[in-house]
Amino acid sequence: QVQLVESGGGSVQAGGSLRVSCATSGRTYSNYCMGWFRQAPGKVREGVATIDGADGIRYADSVKGRFTVSKDNAKNTLNLQMNSLKPEDTAMYYCTADPAFPCPDISDYSRFRYWGRGTQVTVSS
Repeated sequence: QVQLVESGGGSVQAGGSLRVSCATSGRTYSNYCMGWFRQAPGKVREGVATIDGADGIRYADSVKGRFTVSKDNAKNTLNLQMNSLKPEDTAMYYCTADPAFPCPDISDYSRFRYWGRGTQVTVSS
């Protein structure tokens, strides 16, 4: 069983930065696909970034150049550094994990097995 707990969300003005983190449990953490999704009210959950067991990374086009995903295997933590934030980045951010290699398609959240409860990110204009 894999448990995921997000932290670090909050409120920021447009152009600002936030860092969200995901604490994980489970011996296979370093081999798992890890990622971030987000969901705004009334919208479908969308992929933000994934990182696989070989540190291969994918980003959604909407966050490329602004967001950076990273893993700290020693601390069993997944991080998402978000810079140049926009109001449209406002959403609940969810950490996800899946044993697949490579990562499942980032466009399909249903293919990811484990989920955290989310942390809210709000960007004001």
